[in-house]
Amino acid sequence: MAVAMTLEAGATVNAVAERFGILPNQLSAWRREAKQGKLVLPAAEVEDPVFAPLVFCEVAEGEAGPEVASQAAPIRIIRGAVVIELAHDAPAARIAEIAHALEVHPC
Repeated sequence: MAVAMTLEAGATVNAVAERFGILPNQLSAWRREAKQGKLVLPAAEVEDPVFAPLVFCEVAEGEAGPEVASQAAPIRIIRGAVVIELAHDAPAARIAEIAHALEVHPC
């Protein structure tokens, strides 16, 4: 929660750290981990459904289509410098939460 608060407009690491009684450098380390995808921020509560764009292209007859990922391949979410890998069987709701968190609080 503290990391997410530092991403709000006008918030500073020092002010948030003081509010929670933690060292500013620890909070900065957590922010860095979130930006690297090592720490996942909680998703903000939303009332409306959240959708991700679907990109597709048509394949002409005779052309080979894109390779299909194996069942064990991880799901990779990339937003700027943030790369998050999830297990191939991660619940859709969790994937949506993470995608929404990245959209609401860009790192």
